[in-house]
Amino acid sequence: MRTLLLAALLFLAPNCSRRSGAQEIPSQASPPPSAHAPVASVAGVTKAASETDGAKLHERYCALCHGKEAKGYAADNAPSLVSQRFLESATDAFIATAIRNGRPNTAMAAYGSSRGGPLDERQITALVRFYRSKGPAPLALPAPGPGDAAKGGKLYTQYCITCHAPPGQRGTAPQLHNPEFLASATPAFIRHAIVHGRPPTPMPPFGERLKAEEIDSIVAYVRALATLPGAAPADAKVPDNLALVINPKGGKPSFKLRDERYVSAEQVKKALDAKQRMVIVDARSPADWLLFHIPGSVPIPYYDTEKLEKLPNDGTWVVAYCACPHHASGEVVDALRKRNYRHTAVLDEGILFWKDKGYPLAGSAATPAPSAAPAPSVKHP
Repeated sequence: MRTLLLAALLFLAPNCSRRSGAQEIPSQASPPPSAHAPVASVAGVTKAASETDGAKLHERYCALCHGKEAKGYAADNAPSLVSQRFLESATDAFIATAIRNGRPNTAMAAYGSSRGGPLDERQITALVRFYRSKGPAPLALPAPGPGDAAKGGKLYTQYCITCHAPPGQRGTAPQLHNPEFLASATPAFIRHAIVHGRPPTPMPPFGERLKAEEIDSIVAYVRALATLPGAAPADAKVPDNLALVINPKGGKPSFKLRDERYVSAEQVKKALDAKQRMVIVDARSPADWLLFHIPGSVPIPYYDTEKLEKLPNDGTWVVAYCACPHHASGEVVDALRKRNYRHTAVLDEGILFWKDKGYPLAGSAATPAPSAAPAPSVKHP
């Protein structure tokens, strides 16, 4: 079965792969815009200026995965941000919150400055205006009925689990148990996605396949999912005095690269255990580095590769990683190779695999989170 809510969750790319030739209680420093108020009234910028700035911001921060036109799938599972069905169901506040807070424990980082990301509220507003300019204003959506969460869990197993995976696990489609999603998506938003799908994406409409009470039960199940720990503390900052080189007096690793580009997590873990010299670059938004990262890694995001100039270019191995697991880290490695760094590699499986393996982590959420439990009386294969 095709996924139930593919692209219903904004800005998620759980398992993207690089296509280059060479993803409940948010803490916010400032409240998001009202769900019914125009975003421009919050930031005090004009619509024309917002759209112009938003296009540039999208190109720098978002196009890598969501595509130049924001239609998605530049990095496999990163959804369209401008499909009609999405824009007619998502409020400006919902879109802004997704940008600001991200989707912890997925490839979609938090980009708001309140979470350690690069964007202030004015810039987030400009991005929202840019996406909104591509489609309709949000509709007044009908709320679902109460539903039966236990029945909805069985339907989820039948129609959704293949792509969305059981709660607490990652699938090929967005995480429906994600805390930031559950904190901001209304039951009406979820119901709209199930009923109408997300054409032209692979997410089909289920409005004619399922009865209204069945759809309401799936909504009830999704809303009842336990959540995982969320984002880094508000206003967290990356330290200014991070060391660049791990084990500066150690020996040189003997990495064997796949396709002359990718190094396995196992090899990097063994090199760290052997206290060998290397540099590890976290290519994600600094917000994700604050949440969890490989100990000793330095945050140099894919959109700010000028900072790579500070790394030693003396033959020291430089390994870059992201959550995709190849896209953002691939940008960093390409930038290093253009600068004639001799020993560079992408961490093949990415940071989420590293986390799942129980390899060492640092950060505010470094302790592996327990899996979210399904609703009572529902069993998943």
